[in-house]
Amino acid sequence: MEGYIHSFESFGTVDGPGVRFVVFFQGCPMRCKYCHNPDTWNMADAALTETDTIIEKIERNRSFYRTGGITATGGEPLMQIDFLTELFTKAKERGIHTCLDTSGILYDEEKEELMEKFEKLFLVTDLAMLDIKHIEEKAHRELTGHSNRNVFAFAKALKRARIPVWIRHVVVPGITFDEQELTELGRFIKTLSNFEKLEVLPYHTMGKVKYENLGIEYPLGDTPQLTKEEADYARKLIETAMEG
Repeated sequence: MEGYIHSFESFGTVDGPGVRFVVFFQGCPMRCKYCHNPDTWNMADAALTETDTIIEKIERNRSFYRTGGITATGGEPLMQIDFLTELFTKAKERGIHTCLDTSGILYDEEKEELMEKFEKLFLVTDLAMLDIKHIEEKAHRELTGHSNRNVFAFAKALKRARIPVWIRHVVVPGITFDEQELTELGRFIKTLSNFEKLEVLPYHTMGKVKYENLGIEYPLGDTPQLTKEEADYARKLIETAMEG
């Protein structure tokens, strides 16, 4: 099977445990205001790649991934769920740890055929890194253009499937750097028995140059980067709510 792939990172150390082979999928339905990969939005902007080609790339340096594995990120990997499932299936057949980095936005319980596909994907997924954009519905729509209903349904599905989950949350001044938002996020995380790790990601502006190169106006303008002290405070708020 072939899929649209943006790029690869051979020795990733921030996208899951250990050293990882990171596959950046092309295509994403969301338009997050702080997105630093706008070049992954459109599916047609990438060439087709076979799953076997990706597996071969991993096998060439297999010794480096003994404590890691393969991570599918994006873009949004769930836009190509059949390709993703085939890739993870082949990885699992070779004893390679699989990690899915996703927003969960495409999980739709009203589509029976899609739910069957997710069941197959869950069987070959060792870890999910769920990027929760905003805990509040209206703010999530304003930030991404989409409801967060499917995100929470996906989180609960991971829990039922007993797939370990890492929660990622980008903290942006004026958007998610908010005491109530961070506290509610912590309370939600507390309900996840499969929760393993929290990653607080400070907002940065390193992606602005990509918007300039693509001729796209940067949505957040001159929003300042989050400081280390602010990131530490945000983490403390989330963790306090998790413990409460």
